[in-house]
Amino acid sequence: MRLCVFEATSGTGVGLVIGEEVADLRKVLPYLSPNPVDILAAGQAGIEIVERAARTAPRIPLANAKLNCPVNRPGKILGIGLNYHDHAKETGRDAPTTQMWFNKQASSVHGPFDPVLMPAVSTALDYEVELVALIGKRGRHVPRERAHEIVAGYMTGCDFSVRDWQRATQTMIMGKGFDTHAPVGPWITTPDEAGDISKMSLKCWVNGELRQNGNTGEMIFDLAQQIEHVTKAFALEPGDLIFTGTPAGVGVAFTPPKFLKVGDTVKVEVERLGAIETIIAQEVAQTRIG
Repeated sequence: MRLCVFEATSGTGVGLVIGEEVADLRKVLPYLSPNPVDILAAGQAGIEIVERAARTAPRIPLANAKLNCPVNRPGKILGIGLNYHDHAKETGRDAPTTQMWFNKQASSVHGPFDPVLMPAVSTALDYEVELVALIGKRGRHVPRERAHEIVAGYMTGCDFSVRDWQRATQTMIMGKGFDTHAPVGPWITTPDEAGDISKMSLKCWVNGELRQNGNTGEMIFDLAQQIEHVTKAFALEPGDLIFTGTPAGVGVAFTPPKFLKVGDTVKVEVERLGAIETIIAQEVAQTRIG
């Protein structure tokens, strides 16, 4: 199942992507939550309601729909650093033996096809294609073998990173959390349709040039290990996002670095999850209060 949030001439709502069409669920389920996370957090019952509704819901061509961010403001956006063997190697560092975590700010979550901002304070903007996991159940001290029980679905994501701000502090938080720097989508794919996430290709193109071409099988710590580790410290809750790491080919690893420029097009894709694409736009440093 692929749940999306879309806009069309008929309005905005939650839809189910079926082939090259979108089933407009709000036409038959007017009470349905506008947040797909709520539907998936209801478990199998929520999935069955949507699947039944999709049989009679009117459909529109996917090409005629604008796909928006499929998650509302997450409670937590967590990212793991240096989690691919080839990426660790290209940075000149040994593969980590301890998981290295940072957080992206909730305000960084962004639509799959909306412009991403080049910060007013930096030109060292980089890209990182990632498999993103959506949490659907609260979990604390979750063992590896049960980690799948709290995952509601998966998305394609790009962990945009401001490298000079990232390197300025040990925690990396400032360089990872700029507004608009966590686009995800194009929809939420449930685990049954995503299939085996341990063998999925990940690709990133900049202006049509293939920069990253990896596979989730190259992860140092797989998603189950990640969930086991972080839930030893704090709970994961419905709506939380996990950015699971990026393969080799990031801009900063080139000599000289290939940082993004205003007007560049960045496309990232994870196998069976779909592709998202954005244009880099210049941020205007305008004071906003309230």
